[in-house]
Amino acid sequence: MGYTVAVIGATGNVGRELLTILAEREFPVEEVIAVASARSVGTEISFGEDEVLTVENLEDFDFTGVDIVLSSPGAKVSAKYAPIAAEAGAVVIDNTSHFRMDPDVPLVVPEVNPGAIAGYKKRGIIANPNCSTIQMVVALKPLHQLATIKRVVVSTYQSVSGAGKSGMDELFNQTRGIFVNQPAESTRENFTKQIAFNVIPHIDIFMDDGSTKEEWKMVAETKKILDPQIAVTATCVRAPIFIGHAEAINIEFEKPITEKQAREALKAAPGITVVDHREDEGYVTPQECAGEDAVFVSRIRKDPSVENGLNIWVVSDNLRKGAALNTVQIAETLIQSYMEKAA
Repeated sequence: MGYTVAVIGATGNVGRELLTILAEREFPVEEVIAVASARSVGTEISFGEDEVLTVENLEDFDFTGVDIVLSSPGAKVSAKYAPIAAEAGAVVIDNTSHFRMDPDVPLVVPEVNPGAIAGYKKRGIIANPNCSTIQMVVALKPLHQLATIKRVVVSTYQSVSGAGKSGMDELFNQTRGIFVNQPAESTRENFTKQIAFNVIPHIDIFMDDGSTKEEWKMVAETKKILDPQIAVTATCVRAPIFIGHAEAINIEFEKPITEKQAREALKAAPGITVVDHREDEGYVTPQECAGEDAVFVSRIRKDPSVENGLNIWVVSDNLRKGAALNTVQIAETLIQSYMEKAA
């Protein structure tokens, strides 16, 4: 006997990836229900190799009998419907920003803080962190255990898929348009400046201190997930990449740590693949991580400007580990440790 799982936002980039990963990992489902907004009702969407789901309307969907909801419809929609699903008895794993900093909602990366999942009982909701935060804390966790992280300085190179399908379309259309002398402004909708052949140091809205909300998320979420004592500063940049986020991370530790110790700790940690050869092609780029589950770590080297410092390069598929895979991993841990229903 398996679980009844509803996927909210099933027709979006992350929703489709959720369905793919549920099938790939053979999640113990009895029934999977695809749910989305009214404009997607009746759309057919694949689940696994043989099954086709017909999208149902979120606005009048009855969550009674649903065990787990995997939700990725946008923050405002989750704010309304996640509590409704939880009230009906489902456990909601929400992939939007709405619940992440709620003190009564656990914010979880299974490789980092799986024990926090137990907190779902307060509201029936578990939050999935921001994609850029997820890959960073996966890489930081074994290093923090080894030498206690004091400070992190991170610069991101984030793909346009973080802005959804429309962001990917904008990069494609602008790139194509440039070659036929079409002004980039005519295809600019998602980003504040031209994204093709450019980088934009602006993701989400600006805040009063000059940071963007994406940068604030990385700081606040890292503290909630990993350790509130870690000082974090971030600069988040949108890059002309379709899938895959990259991060240059500078880490200052409280204790001495060698490159060898760091490399061994990272190799032994769950969810991480180390590719670190000091030669041409001896590192991983976003193009190579697309479709992969792992967080890839390269360019491990000492920072001689501080007493105990390291630099690392971290790359991951933001639609998989940064969103859908992490959500499914939370669900897997949930049923293994906290739900009694026989699979």
